[in-house]
Amino acid sequence: MPENAPWEYTLYIPNDLRAVTVARRTLRLILTMHGLIRLTDTAELLAAELVSNAVRHTKGPAALRVRWSAGVLRIGAWDADPGPPEPPGELSAMGDAEEGRGLALVKACADLWGWQPVSRRGSRGKYVWCELAAA
Repeated sequence: MPENAPWEYTLYIPNDLRAVTVARRTLRLILTMHGLIRLTDTAELLAAELVSNAVRHTKGPAALRVRWSAGVLRIGAWDADPGPPEPPGELSAMGDAEEGRGLALVKACADLWGWQPVSRRGSRGKYVWCELAAA
């Protein structure tokens, strides 16, 4: 498959903190197989933060979605809670805080990020995403 051809994967995960490690390792394998190893370290960090938030702050299942199109990698996490995520603070102001840094890291490391409510086939929730350009 050519590197420029679009693709998408979705990994459905239970509400279990071990799912963060499964998501990171799955993402690394996907990017390696598609020749995008140069994005792996940053993409793994972003996916871990998004999935961790989905698992820690909700009670239902979650999903990691990874999409490549037009030279942009989009990483997103869906969870069953339709409420908006807490707005990220400034990473530089957080010092050594143990909590509350997830979306601040996403905001600092991604080219673009956002969230949207989701309602599909009777399911509700939200999708928090970020993008990395290949360049």
